Amino acid sequence: MQQYPVAEIMDICVEAGRVMLENGAETYRVEDTLYRIAKSYHLENINVFVVPTALIITVQGNDGLDHTELLRMNDRNTNLEKVSMVNDLSRQLAKKNLPPKKVRDKLTNIKNTPTNFTRLQRNGAMALACGGFTLLFGGSFMEVLPAFIAGGLGHYLYEVVNNWTNVSFFAEMIASFFIGLLAVLFITLGFGQDLNVIIIGSVMSLVPGMAITNSFRDLMAGHLLAGVAVLAKALITAGAIGIGIAIVLAFL
Repeated sequence: MQQYPVAEIMDICVEAGRVMLENGAETYRVEDTLYRIAKSYHLENINVFVVPTALIITVQGNDGLDHTELLRMNDRNTNLEKVSMVNDLSRQLAKKNLPPKKVRDKLTNIKNTPTNFTRLQRNGAMALACGGFTLLFGGSFMEVLPAFIAGGLGHYLYEVVNNWTNVSFFAEMIASFFIGLLAVLFITLGFGQDLNVIIIGSVMSLVPGMAITNSFRDLMAGHLLAGVAVLAKALITAGAIGIGIAIVLAFL
């Protein structure tokens, strides 16, 4: 059995964790994947601690000493395809471990995998979803088009402002404010009858559904710190959306 330097194995564990956290994986899934990768190289006393903004991994090397690496996370997106690809790689390593350099190359390829959808396609899908939500919330077909336009443009504005400022709270508040203005404008011009339904359907493009789901999954898995942290972020997002809409309605 070939022995690889512990530092190289830990590097690929940290890189795998980085890719998963950056693309929306639950913390318990990241911990389990990193444990499996380290275990596949026959390391002992593996301890992995993951929160949404950091991960720590400690293992016992062949020299009998403990080795620790820490990664601080800043960027988080949503691309579950990359999460699945890292999971598949960990399963391959469980069957047959590969040289760390080859694994690192695979992780680099996964990280650099381009998204399957352009910005136009993403915003178009968001717009369609927002239009559909108006029907789900009891609106009529007259509210579908206003919510389609407001939701799509609002999500586009959110992406632009978030890339510019890198402050998601500010971007969400500005986008929801813009959605509220468009909804009021459509009602004033006679496009649609129920302002509330148009607003609710349109802001669904900003609602942190995945964050709320992940937080409860982490909480149910016993990861209380990570679950509470993700839930707090979701509540802050909900607050930003509410503030933006409230500003519009306050001046009606």
